[in-house]
Amino acid sequence: MELNRSFWLDRPTFVTGGTGLVGSWLIKRLLEAGADVVCLVRDWVPQSEMVRAGYIEKVNVVRGDIRDRGVLERALGEFEIDTVIHLAAQTIVTIANRNPISTFETNIGGTWNLLEACRRSPKVKQIVVASSDKAYGDQETLPYDETTPLQGQHPYDVSKSAADLIAHTYAKSFGLPVAITRCGNFYGGGDLNWNRIIPGTIRSVLRGQRPIIRSDGEYIRDYFYVEDGAAAYMLLAEQLSVRRELKGEAFNFSNEIQVSVREIVDRVLKLMKSNLKPEIMNETSNEIRHQYLIAQKARRMLNWKPLFNLDEALALTIHWYKDFFAHE
Repeated sequence: MELNRSFWLDRPTFVTGGTGLVGSWLIKRLLEAGADVVCLVRDWVPQSEMVRAGYIEKVNVVRGDIRDRGVLERALGEFEIDTVIHLAAQTIVTIANRNPISTFETNIGGTWNLLEACRRSPKVKQIVVASSDKAYGDQETLPYDETTPLQGQHPYDVSKSAADLIAHTYAKSFGLPVAITRCGNFYGGGDLNWNRIIPGTIRSVLRGQRPIIRSDGEYIRDYFYVEDGAAAYMLLAEQLSVRRELKGEAFNFSNEIQVSVREIVDRVLKLMKSNLKPEIMNETSNEIRHQYLIAQKARRMLNWKPLFNLDEALALTIHWYKDFFAHE
């Protein structure tokens, strides 16, 4: 997907979660398109790709918390924001299991605070809210499409189901120009949560250690590369600007593949030419066993397609971590 510079050039764009995994790549792409980016930052994360690559020096930074509606309303008003892309969230399932309240406050309360701030800010023209495939919960019928009910059961899944429904409510009840993305398990350079299987495996190999699989290795996921995610968010914002019928719509974005945890580890080991054998701990709880998405709606309505296949994206990811640890 080519960058639509005529749309993004000098466009005041507010990004939450910019220091996160997908946020850093989104900001890189927005800057390349010439957008005037404003980023909400709660914590200083020096190893974030946004900081390491110097993107943070090229954006306007608003210090604050997604749960603080006053900060959000001030940022939207004073920077005269046109486009909002909401990524800020507590994204770690194990943390959600230990600390459900903080996860609910950030993922659910943060979403309604932002949408209410947008409702009170008449200059806002497009809002993209990042939900997740976890919003669908555990389903007997696969793959998930956008008509699949949202029925999270565990803390993280419930937080995404609720935030997703709240975004839909603001579109339908108040006419807010919001659309929703539901993506699979994000991976790519810049993910510093070493408990996640891809960065954890790469780091282990680079250190000559056996990779750790915390589950039994048979959990199936829909892995989705961060640069594809960033491009999808921007495409949806562009489409919202010219197609009113997209208000309140949700879209799956996916490579439409089913990959087990063990298979993704084996692919990384093969690409890194490693003979190490993973250590399987079999100690995972409160996670969905089998998930994958169908992205037919996005292909049909948005003319969307992914930029990378799995092996291409894994190779880019491995290259990023080799460079990261070389500099470390």
